[in-house]
Amino acid sequence: MNWILPDRIDNHFPGHRAVVAVFAAITAMTIGRSLFHMFAPDGGAQSVAHIPLDTFSPVQAGQAVIFVFALWGLSQLIMGLFYVVALARYRALIPLLLVFMFVEYAGRYLLGHMRPLDVTHAPPGKILDHVMIPLALVLLWFSRPAFGRR
Repeated sequence: MNWILPDRIDNHFPGHRAVVAVFAAITAMTIGRSLFHMFAPDGGAQSVAHIPLDTFSPVQAGQAVIFVFALWGLSQLIMGLFYVVALARYRALIPLLLVFMFVEYAGRYLLGHMRPLDVTHAPPGKILDHVMIPLALVLLWFSRPAFGRR
C-alpha cells in the first residue's frame, strides 16, 4: 500500500510516465469543465447536459435541483475524505488543503453574488461562508513552521 499512501510526499512518481500525462489531461478537462459550469449562462444544464429547463414542469424542476444537490454532496464527501486522509496519514498536506478550503468557500461566496438565488431563508452554507473564509486563513497562518509544536 506504500504506493497509494507513501511515507514521504514529494514529486517522485514510481509508475509509468504515461499515467502522469493522462492524469494531466484529466486534470485540465476537470478544471475546464468546472469553470464552464460556473460561468456559462445556464451553468451548462441545458447547453451541455441537455436538461430541457425551458420545458420542465415544477415537479421536474424540483427533481433536477435535488439531483444537482446530490452531486454537490458527492463533491463535498470527496473533499471530506481528502481531509480524513490528511489527518490520518499526511498532516503535511493540511496547509494545502486549507488553501483549497479557502478557495472553495470564497468561491461559493462569490458565486452567490454572481448568481443570486431567491430563497426563503439564508441557507447554513451562506452563513458558514462568513465563518470558514477567515477561519481557513487563520488556520493557514498558524500552519506556518514558525508556529510549530509548542
